[in-house]
Amino acid sequence: MSDSQDKSSLTEEPTEKKLRDTIEKGNLPFSREAPILASLLATMAFIAFHARDAAQRLLLTLETTFENPLQWELETGVDALHVLQMAGIESARFVLPAAVFFVIGGVASSLLQNPPQINLERIRPKASHISLSAGFSRIFGLRGLTEFAKAMFKFITIGIVVGMLLISGFPTMMRTMYSDPVLLPELILEMTMKLLSGVSIATIVLVAADLAMSRIHWRRDLRMSKQDIKDENKQAEGDPMVKSRQRQVARDRVKKRMMAAVPQATLIIANPTHYAIALRYVREEGGAPIVVAKGVDLIALKIREIGEANDVPIIEDKLLARSMYDSVEIDQMIPPDFFKAVAELIYYLHSRTGSKMGVATA
Repeated sequence: MSDSQDKSSLTEEPTEKKLRDTIEKGNLPFSREAPILASLLATMAFIAFHARDAAQRLLLTLETTFENPLQWELETGVDALHVLQMAGIESARFVLPAAVFFVIGGVASSLLQNPPQINLERIRPKASHISLSAGFSRIFGLRGLTEFAKAMFKFITIGIVVGMLLISGFPTMMRTMYSDPVLLPELILEMTMKLLSGVSIATIVLVAADLAMSRIHWRRDLRMSKQDIKDENKQAEGDPMVKSRQRQVARDRVKKRMMAAVPQATLIIANPTHYAIALRYVREEGGAPIVVAKGVDLIALKIREIGEANDVPIIEDKLLARSMYDSVEIDQMIPPDFFKAVAELIYYLHSRTGSKMGVATA
């Protein structure tokens, strides 16, 4: 069957079990744009709360440099290295924290979308990963076109934002460079915030669309065929052969326990050969008579056989045996509808064989 035919058969929405198993394997809808947005917002937060102090320190260094140029002796390479070192330290105080915030924002967003977990299934080699047809499908299919559209949107948006910022801010920057260079850090900081704000707004729109598309693609990839659902239901219910065997074992266990209880019965109500119900009643135990065994045909004959071997009285009452069989359960008291009929039988047996009844109910 071809891949297209396989895809065409996946017409059913994923079941709750399929979704649960997929999530447990760490396969969740993931937006690649969300970490970028988080990194931009984290960088903006750093600039808003910390970069101004760093810019002031850098500004102080520049003022000192420009106002007192003669104090910087540049006679040797060591002197030049010292100046570069000071400038590098001041720049690092600004750049490194911003980079840390940028990385933390992206990592935090990724972890929130897809918590880390050990899953060998994700790294297991798969033939589909090296299949040429699958590769072309990923590149030129709907998902590939979607990724291309997102890339073009980002490229165009960032280009527009940067272009507008340069067009509006370049003249001011040039005037500042010639008139008052010490104000450049503040101006650059302001332009950087505008740039990040514009890119972040565009990225928010992109992330919202990407999250929606990621979830749509995720659910589409989890679609199942009708046969998949049948197989899942069959697996959930269990193999019919295994279940049949389990039921047979359970029946045999109940039968064995039931036959072991027949010798302690007070009486057996039978329908000559088809039905047999063994009841136990001990006045000291209280309550109504309890069904210790019941059966039809061969099981009924076995109950009678064990009862006769243990001197358990057997009363043949075709109507009562048949009606009780459909209404009573093993190890349960008989229903109130049968109290009167059973009480009369027990009284009859007790009055006729009082001593024998005492043995049967012991």
